[in-house]
Amino acid sequence: MEKLTMTDADYGALAKVMRKVEFFAPLTLGQLEQIIPYIMLCRYRSGETVFKKGEKGDAFYIVKEGSVSIRMPKMVFFSKTVATLGPGGFFGEMALLSSDPRSATVVSEADTSLFVLLSADFSFVLKQNPAFATEMKKLAERRKFMSRSQER
Repeated sequence: MEKLTMTDADYGALAKVMRKVEFFAPLTLGQLEQIIPYIMLCRYRSGETVFKKGEKGDAFYIVKEGSVSIRMPKMVFFSKTVATLGPGGFFGEMALLSSDPRSATVVSEADTSLFVLLSADFSFVLKQNPAFATEMKKLAERRKFMSRSQER
C-alpha cells in the first residue's frame, strides 16, 4: 500500500463519488465537507491484500480506480470470490460500526486506488452526526445479513 498525495482533481472525484454512495446519502453537503479532509488516497498493487478476514476493522474504503475482490474462506487454503467492486464501490463499514472483526478478505484485482477513511476519524464524524450514525448502523446490518446469506 502506498499513500498518495490528494490533488484538487482527486478531491473533486471524491466529492462526486460520495454523492453516489448510499453510505453517505443521509449527509448534507456541509456534513460531507466535514468528512472529506479526513479521507486519504492509497494505491494497492494488483494481488495486494487490503485486509484479511478476522483483522480488526480500522477503515472504510471507496474504490476510485481499479477493482477489488471480496473473498470468503472455503477451506484452509482456498477462498471464494463473493463480489467484485469497481469504481464507486465501497466496503469496510460493517467493522467500523459494529467493532466486529473483518468478515471477508479483500484483494486488489488490478492496480487500484482507494479512498480511505480511518475509523478514528469516522467515529468523530458519527459523534457529530447522530442521524448519520443511525443510518450507517441500518446499512451495516443489511450488508451483514447479505454477507451471511452468501456464506451459505
